[in-house]
Amino acid sequence: MPIAVSDYNHVRLTVSDIDVSKKFYDDVFGFEVAYAWDPNADEETKKSLWFLFGGVIYTFPGGLFGLRPVAKDQDTFDEDRTGLDHLSFSVSSHQDLQDAVTTLDSLGIEHEQIKGAGPGLSIIEFRDPDNIALEISGPSE
Repeated sequence: MPIAVSDYNHVRLTVSDIDVSKKFYDDVFGFEVAYAWDPNADEETKKSLWFLFGGVIYTFPGGLFGLRPVAKDQDTFDEDRTGLDHLSFSVSSHQDLQDAVTTLDSLGIEHEQIKGAGPGLSIIEFRDPDNIALEISGPSE
């Protein structure tokens, strides 16, 4: 019998530099921080936050999204290897997609233009500092 899941709980990405990645995700998405590693915290706090692996976990309407800074130096994402292909975040309207283009442009983040990705769906493709493929998905006009 299949497992009857109702939703996903969280996604966590492995990154090479938590400071660079955190700034990127803060600037692009502005997610609220649920938990963040503090290297200056007391030992009891560090022990209670072991699950962060030195990173951060954000909360947003879709669930939890985390960054885990344990990638080896010079390692970069490749969607043609086993594992993650890409991560897509949803927006509610086509205007939100257009606003996302404006945000990415203002941050100097390279991206594809809005394009169709199936009936009624449009996307914007771009990459994070570790080359992880990201999308913003929303309704077509």
